[in-house]
Amino acid sequence: MKFLDKAKIRVISGHGGNGMVAWRREKYVDKGGPAGGDGGRGGDIYFVADENMSTLLDFKIKSVFKAPSGENGGIKGMHGACAKDLYIKVPLGTVVRDVKSGKLIADLTENEQQVLIAKGGRGGRGNARFATAQKRAPQFCEPGEPGIERVLELELKLIADVGLLGMPNAGKSTFISSVSSARPKIADYPFTTLVPHLGVVKKDDGGSYVIADIPGLIEGASEGVGLGHEFLRHVERCRFLIHVVDLTAQNPVENYKIINNELKKHSEGLANLYQIVVLNKIDAILQEDLNSYKEEFGKLAKDVFCISAVTKEGIEDLLHFVSAKVDEIPKPEFDLDIEEDLDAYDNDDSAFEVTKLDKETYLISGGKINRLAKVTDARNTEQVVRLQNILKSMGVFEKLHNYGLKNGDTVILGHLELAYYDDEIWG
Repeated sequence: MKFLDKAKIRVISGHGGNGMVAWRREKYVDKGGPAGGDGGRGGDIYFVADENMSTLLDFKIKSVFKAPSGENGGIKGMHGACAKDLYIKVPLGTVVRDVKSGKLIADLTENEQQVLIAKGGRGGRGNARFATAQKRAPQFCEPGEPGIERVLELELKLIADVGLLGMPNAGKSTFISSVSSARPKIADYPFTTLVPHLGVVKKDDGGSYVIADIPGLIEGASEGVGLGHEFLRHVERCRFLIHVVDLTAQNPVENYKIINNELKKHSEGLANLYQIVVLNKIDAILQEDLNSYKEEFGKLAKDVFCISAVTKEGIEDLLHFVSAKVDEIPKPEFDLDIEEDLDAYDNDDSAFEVTKLDKETYLISGGKINRLAKVTDARNTEQVVRLQNILKSMGVFEKLHNYGLKNGDTVILGHLELAYYDDEIWG
């Protein structure tokens, strides 16, 4: 299976259904009055974390997701049906960022966790909603609100308990294949591992934990050299690291220092994770050399184990120690700066802002203002009058006059550009 840990997609929530202009037409009911129904709400879009997914490959095949629209209102006061919501499954550990704003809007770390990404448009109200004692026959309705369109960047950070790190060909893949059912490609040349692999290791008490085998790092990895730099993000969520050192390499101690230096360059948090140092390939070196390396690494790290991933010598003792550490060390907590985009949710804020674009043009913006503009048809005189009355009650005109508004000036609300005249209908 191919592995993909970054993807860019476009989501579009459902359009709200339009309201209806209709009238009661019963045979014996004179002037029955308005009976237009409301439009249905457009479908919301949610992300759902799924532990059975391990890659973002599905989003390379399909990158545009659109929720259904609500149905239009009907006659006899019948409301249009609300659309079904759209649920998009993503792997555990998926981080979601809005491309336009750059904001981090979701971090899905628990199975079946749901996050609202884009809220569907409200359904427009039918003319029955606008009937009053003074206006018994409203000739207008509201169109449905459009859905929200967002371009999102998905980034996968694997959820694993233990991360395997080391130079290329250090024996990480052989190790994970010997302690779990993972079967990564293994060969005697560098960069055999091109993608991360997850292996589940059984514990003596019947539980289990997950080990992530990350492609080998080389010097300069944090700046983009080699392959491993692309996958360092996958060990950020681990409880701790197992640092595999190849004792048959030319300078094992220097290689160990190089890897730790790259971790520090990538992030301080990653550099501070607890490490178990595993000296691998002890079957291929002399005993006196092994004793020398044990002494050297004993000065650099607290917990050092000597193993042969090929012959499995020393692995049992290592696994007992790792299992205990999994129970002892909690998963790191991340205080991510997640910002909820108000456009994705209900926005009932009546506050507004006035911006003077030039001597004769004013822009009004705000949650309620934007919604009113979306559902107002400038060609319908009754709707424009209604908009004027609402703006007047909100104190918009008073604030505009403070900014110097005069007859003939242009007022912009969302997609509407209207000319202002005292006590007259806008045009």
